[in-house]
Amino acid sequence: MTRNGLILIAAGGSAAMLAMAFAFQHLGGLAPCALCLWQRWPHAAAVVIGVLGLALPGAALPLFGAVAAGASGGIGGYHLGVEQGWWEGPATCSGGSEVGELSVEELTAQIMAAPVVRCDEVAWSLAGLSMAGWNAVLSLALMAIWLVAALRAYRV
Repeated sequence: MTRNGLILIAAGGSAAMLAMAFAFQHLGGLAPCALCLWQRWPHAAAVVIGVLGLALPGAALPLFGAVAAGASGGIGGYHLGVEQGWWEGPATCSGGSEVGELSVEELTAQIMAAPVVRCDEVAWSLAGLSMAGWNAVLSLALMAIWLVAALRAYRV
């Protein structure tokens, strides 16, 4: 397979994983925790890198794609360890709004209405692997595809 074909598969894989994450969130009603959100950013970067990689020759962009996929896989592995109780997860999460302009009552109401999503609880699993575990496995496979694409850049 050609370099660009491999880039299409790798970037398409990241796009598919993002689509599945959003489907679980918006269609399945599974709110993401902080670690779930962190795993999405490298996939988004991999999609952008893929578009650029199709337009520009060389091995650099596929290598960046491999780093992005590996980063998501690493975060997924970390998240899996948190879910399994192998190590502690992040102690805090952050809200998405400015609190400086809210009254105490408005802030309290916002805090009380916010869903609590714990990083150490498995919300969904398939074949004994949670979403974080599947992200780790699939992201590492995508990283391998990116690396092969980088190697193909050196073939004439």
